[in-house]
Amino acid sequence: MPTLLSGPFDTLRAALQNGVLTLTLNRPERANAFNTELIGELRDMLAKASSDPQTRVIVLTGAGSSFSAGHDISEMSDVRGQDISYREHLHQTYNPLILQIRRIEKPVIAAVNGTCAGAALGIALACDLRFASEETKLVVGFGGIALAPDSAVSLLLPALIGLGRAEEFYFSNAPISAQQALEWGLVNRVFPPASFMQETMTYAERLTAGPVGAFGLAKQAFNKAVLPNLEEALEAEADLQEIASKRAEHQEGVAAFLEKRKPKFI
Repeated sequence: MPTLLSGPFDTLRAALQNGVLTLTLNRPERANAFNTELIGELRDMLAKASSDPQTRVIVLTGAGSSFSAGHDISEMSDVRGQDISYREHLHQTYNPLILQIRRIEKPVIAAVNGTCAGAALGIALACDLRFASEETKLVVGFGGIALAPDSAVSLLLPALIGLGRAEEFYFSNAPISAQQALEWGLVNRVFPPASFMQETMTYAERLTAGPVGAFGLAKQAFNKAVLPNLEEALEAEADLQEIASKRAEHQEGVAAFLEKRKPKFI
């Protein structure tokens, strides 16, 4: 049976083996930070995978030593001074991507092989399962450049670790270690770096033998029971991000990041 999984992708690698589609974020020189191109390629591939009968489980990971540093701040800096709507940007990129991951009726595993921050954290949280390397660090990230959480982080992170912890790690911007994430239920498994992808693929291949159709119905049930306000939360995040983007705090946060200095928030 022919597979639908092909395309002229540059920033995303795809490999289908034994029913498991591995999607690898492929911008290692930028710590796999998302840009508009990568988001579009990932959405296209997920759409194909949704209807591809050979794909039973999806694994999302990053090339090199990072899962993803979040959105590429250099892309943001390129449009500084222009009247860019962060609300519209989210409507066209991360909001539909998060909904796509939650609605695809196949298990999606985030193989978080290294640092995962900002919008990438939201993408990992939207996946059904999260596996981490012992070297993985999870960073909320948005506060460092004076933005509100987006990509459903405001909903999914408190749902998994509690409101107090979620706010603490937003305010502090401190990393959450793999072991701490495991203890809090933020990740499902932690594997040694040397065997991380092998262990992940072994687990994923076991899932391919299961009733994937029923898995899809279960995702619908969990979405209804636990995340009935996901679209509303994404819309609220977009509104708040629009406000944050216009403030001097954000301009200073971006400038400090690009200049590799500590921001001076007043």
